[in-house]
Amino acid sequence: MKLTVQYFALYRERTGVRYEAFDLKEGSLVSDMIKNIRTRHPNLAPENVDILVAVNDEYAEKDQPLSSGDSVALIPPVSGGG
Repeated sequence: MKLTVQYFALYRERTGVRYEAFDLKEGSLVSDMIKNIRTRHPNLAPENVDILVAVNDEYAEKDQPLSSGDSVALIPPVSGGG
C-alpha cells in the first residue's frame, strides 16, 4: 500500500523533505510506519522520543491500522513555557 508522509518543523529539517512516499505491506500499523521512517531517517529522533503521528488529519495511536492512500503527518514535540 502506498502512503504519503508529511514532516513538520524539526522533522522536516532533519529529513530534508516536506513530503515523502512510502510503500508498506497491507495491514501495516502506525508503529510499522514509524519503524520504516526511522530506518530511512536514523537521525529523525532518538529512540526514546515518542513521535506524534496524525493519520488523515487526526491523531493516531501506534496500533492504528493504515490504509492505502492515507496521509500521515509526523509532528515533533513542542516545547512551551509557562
